[in-house]
Amino acid sequence: MKELVRTFKALSDPTRLRIFRLLLRRDLCVCELMFILEMPQSRVSHQLKLLRDADLVEDRRAGKWIIYTVPDRAKKNLEPLLRRFPEPAGRSAAEAGNDIARLDACRRQNIRRTRGPKGSPRPLPERA
Repeated sequence: MKELVRTFKALSDPTRLRIFRLLLRRDLCVCELMFILEMPQSRVSHQLKLLRDADLVEDRRAGKWIIYTVPDRAKKNLEPLLRRFPEPAGRSAAEAGNDIARLDACRRQNIRRTRGPKGSPRPLPERA
């Protein structure tokens, strides 16, 4: 019962739910989530910590990036449940649509490669 309460408590925050839904679609790093959500690194990292503490996301190192993913157990248990709920209406629907559009833009622009591990733009190389 405690695990169920912890899970729903973690997903009760709109930002954490947005992050979780994005991670169900694709593994992402902080800089990609910053780009998609248009939020500062500290806010994204804080929300990821809370999701990690609830065992809803895991992280792994890939070079200088830390990649976040939804563990198989959480996918198996929660993905069908989230599919049962209709997409939100109004502002939430627009936000969800914007998240998907920005996820696609993130892939096209290869944000992980063009931004540093903390999400800030990489400085351009100096020209001689």
